[in-house]
Amino acid sequence: MQHLDTYKTKGLRKALVEELKTKGITSLSVLLAIEKIPRHLFIDSSFLEFAYQDKAFPIGEGQTISQPFTVAKQSELLQIKPKEKVLEIGTGSGYQTCVLLELGAKVFTIERQRNLYLKTKDLLTKLNYNTKCFYGDGYAGLPNFAPFDKIIVTCGAPYVPESLKQQLKIGGIMVIPVGENLQQMQVYTKISDTEFSCDEHGDFRFVPMLESRK
Repeated sequence: MQHLDTYKTKGLRKALVEELKTKGITSLSVLLAIEKIPRHLFIDSSFLEFAYQDKAFPIGEGQTISQPFTVAKQSELLQIKPKEKVLEIGTGSGYQTCVLLELGAKVFTIERQRNLYLKTKDLLTKLNYNTKCFYGDGYAGLPNFAPFDKIIVTCGAPYVPESLKQQLKIGGIMVIPVGENLQQMQVYTKISDTEFSCDEHGDFRFVPMLESRK
């Protein structure tokens, strides 16, 4: 599918990266990842002109592809180092997954919407992105694959799930937007089995993190 990336789309990505710099994204590795990944392949092809605007966009099943600034900000806050094991809650379009992979992470990603899970898993394979995709409940995480160096939640969580905190390594970081209608971006660092520090990084708006279907 790489032939679908043109001089025009590459130029639009360069412009998007410049816009993200003006909005405060400083991580060179994150900016390079965003410049490399053809975001237009993650949304309906009829909406190419929207792909490189700094806006969220619907992708079906009541979900969205996050605003590029949000993706960049969460990725920057994670401070990914190559080969780190990362749990992503909410695969969505797969765009954030690809940014994590470009940063060198080994990604385990969960999606609760079955149609989206199947569609995105197929797309990631076609784009030659190697990741472990799971259909399941984000609140539960993936205890069988824990502990993780980093955890990223890409939907609005009404609270911080205890199960996710337990699946983080000591010294690990979790980036999670917490709140009902408007979310506050919170960064948890695990200090010991029972202790966490928490920093806040401004308000964002995400689709809600849904409870498991019984």
